Amino acid sequence: MLRSALLCALLALAGYASASWLTHGFQVWTAEGARRLEIALRPVDTPDVRVDGPGTATAPLTNLLADGRTVTVVDFIYTRCQTVCLSLGGVMQQMQAALQQDEADHRAAAVRLLSISFDGSHDNPAVLQRYAARMKADPDLWRFVRMPEARETRRLLDAFEVVVVPDGRGDYEHNAALLVVDRQGNLVRVFDYSEQQLALDYARHLAQQP
Repeated sequence: MLRSALLCALLALAGYASASWLTHGFQVWTAEGARRLEIALRPVDTPDVRVDGPGTATAPLTNLLADGRTVTVVDFIYTRCQTVCLSLGGVMQQMQAALQQDEADHRAAAVRLLSISFDGSHDNPAVLQRYAARMKADPDLWRFVRMPEARETRRLLDAFEVVVVPDGRGDYEHNAALLVVDRQGNLVRVFDYSEQQLALDYARHLAQQP
């Protein structure tokens, strides 16, 4: 009896310790939550993959995300998506409107928006241009790019821990989030797309730092 009680106690203790370790001291309970915490604790450098897009000649992504002046809110999309990407587009439209209002009120922060397609073989600059027009994107505030090479797409997705899985029917399952990249090109925070105000306020805060 005593041996059984002791064994149960040891198993409970081991389970508690394992759960604590796996959830960073019970701070997170999902893989996505763990990803966000890890990035907040250890920002991720933007890899030097090459991108192009409407109004953007082929150049390293760091030219856009590590210019030393602007903080960028990034999302990952593909233009054929009829579900979550459209929701992300609506969120980005609302953030663009907020940034336009900032400019109108003469309190503009150096914050920009960037949508990155992970479907580079389809989403060439002409396709992205049409998509941007559909989204009513202001190119001074909101740009669209893709990686022309699949291996560089994979490199960026892996670095930023963006999950993209082909569904076998030409579409993709992918996690939808707003990624905040600081002026040095470091991914510093990840927000759910329902937390758009938090993401924008955090980007504004970073942009106002000396």
